[in-house]
Amino acid sequence: MAFLNGDQEALQRLRGVGPRLGRKKRLPTKRTEVDSSLAVSPTSWAMKGPLLPVSRDRRISDFPKCYTPEACLQLREDFQAQVRAACQRRNPGTVGLKISKVVVVGDLCVGKTSLINRFCKEVFDRDYKATIGVDFEIEHFEIAGVPYNLQIWDTAGQEKFKCIASAYYRGAEVIITVFDLADIQTLDHTKRWLEDALRENHPGSSFVFLVGTKKDLLSNAESERTERDAVRLANEMQAEYWSVSAKTGENVKDFFFRVAALAFERSVLMEMEKSCNRLLPIGTGDFIRIEENAASSPRSNLNCC
Repeated sequence: MAFLNGDQEALQRLRGVGPRLGRKKRLPTKRTEVDSSLAVSPTSWAMKGPLLPVSRDRRISDFPKCYTPEACLQLREDFQAQVRAACQRRNPGTVGLKISKVVVVGDLCVGKTSLINRFCKEVFDRDYKATIGVDFEIEHFEIAGVPYNLQIWDTAGQEKFKCIASAYYRGAEVIITVFDLADIQTLDHTKRWLEDALRENHPGSSFVFLVGTKKDLLSNAESERTERDAVRLANEMQAEYWSVSAKTGENVKDFFFRVAALAFERSVLMEMEKSCNRLLPIGTGDFIRIEENAASSPRSNLNCC
């Protein structure tokens, strides 16, 4: 199947072989080429062995802050204590490599691809090119000393590709709904995009972000007016709000670091929960000492008849 080829290439890229990291993989654009195996979440992938080096600016040690407390998923200032402790106990050189799937949705021409390219490639292309079908990028992080990856799926905003893109929503740990700050109609449409993405995932399994792009095109007064409406909608969507500019890079890195940290923390907590639920193999549990009770133990000095 077409996806399996892309899946194999993604794994090759993670191991450091095959095409150069950061390059996009063009995925199938015909309905018949879409493989149902995309319903499987990439967090199920784990590999052992040497890990790829992480660039200095992809290392996260402190818990990233939200954009505004008025529309925020987590107001904490640090990773949860049990997550910190779990990371400190593990050897970052041999830990299984984990991946979180992120899907980016929104109307045509709102800046989804530009947002991803600014973070992953540090470029901004003024020439608009519509995404055909679905593309993806893989970004490598080191969070609290542990290797971690985000697989970022860039979906087409055109209606004719919607049935294809929806197949790639499955298994998303993070859903990013994008709108154009300069076009209020695109904000109204984000609810519909989110509903489509949530329909393909289990309730409560995905973090949701509402992101306004092209902040550089608005004055401060215009930006504040639009952000008030966006924050109100974000709270209705149970999403965290961010305002960014792919052109200038404003807030882009901070936003993706926030996404990575929240997804990482949930991944660690889920792994800890699975470990607690596993049955211990015979012989690996703690010994239980049973003390004799003098009143209930048989007398040793009884005479035989």
